[in-house]
Amino acid sequence: MPAQPRRRVLLKLSGEAFGAGSLGVDPDVVQAIAKQIAEAAATVEIAVVVGGGNFFRGAELSQRGMERGRADYMGMLGTVMNALALQDFLEQAGAETRVQSAIQMTQVAEPYIPRKAERHLEKGRVVIFGAGAGLPYFSTDTVSAQRALEIGADQVLVAKNGVDGVYSADPKRDPAATRYDEITYQDALVQGLKVVDSTAFSLCMDNRMPMRVFGMEGDGQLRRAILGEPVGTLVRA
Repeated sequence: MPAQPRRRVLLKLSGEAFGAGSLGVDPDVVQAIAKQIAEAAATVEIAVVVGGGNFFRGAELSQRGMERGRADYMGMLGTVMNALALQDFLEQAGAETRVQSAIQMTQVAEPYIPRKAERHLEKGRVVIFGAGAGLPYFSTDTVSAQRALEIGADQVLVAKNGVDGVYSADPKRDPAATRYDEITYQDALVQGLKVVDSTAFSLCMDNRMPMRVFGMEGDGQLRRAILGEPVGTLVRA
């Protein structure tokens, strides 16, 4: 019998996770993240999109008067720094890796080539996508959906800080907010739930790409999500 294809996921990690809420990279936090990814990479093909919010957030910089396009490019460079940090800790944990950047930086990363990324995944390497889409006005949530579709992932995994799934309202502001185990993209969009960028929701909905939104807090939570356990909230078409 032919071998069953391995599960393939696209994991979105926020920049805030890398800095543990502060500026820069917290080595202990990134090491713990890398350890869980490396463990799961033994049986699952994993691609990662990293945010850059621990260095720069383009939308926030533009609100303070900076030209939006330039601010977004600064944010993209922040994501590459996070990608290189994650690569280093993954390799320390025993995983093979490749970084692909949407902005050419040939000394530190390959250019983003979808077919090449798929070959790396088939060979058991963790592929880390940096520099967002290489274009301003695109959030890394949206890039995660786009990359997942282009590499043929089975699911988008969105790891959140401070929230463990999709809620009916902001649980920090509304104590009566309830967490969904499962919700459709349509319902999430109609209710205006902001846990993930609405463009990312729409892209996944139109292409029937399932998404799991979960919290990073808790022992082994990231590894469990990658392996396909029902943590957080499943968002489906």
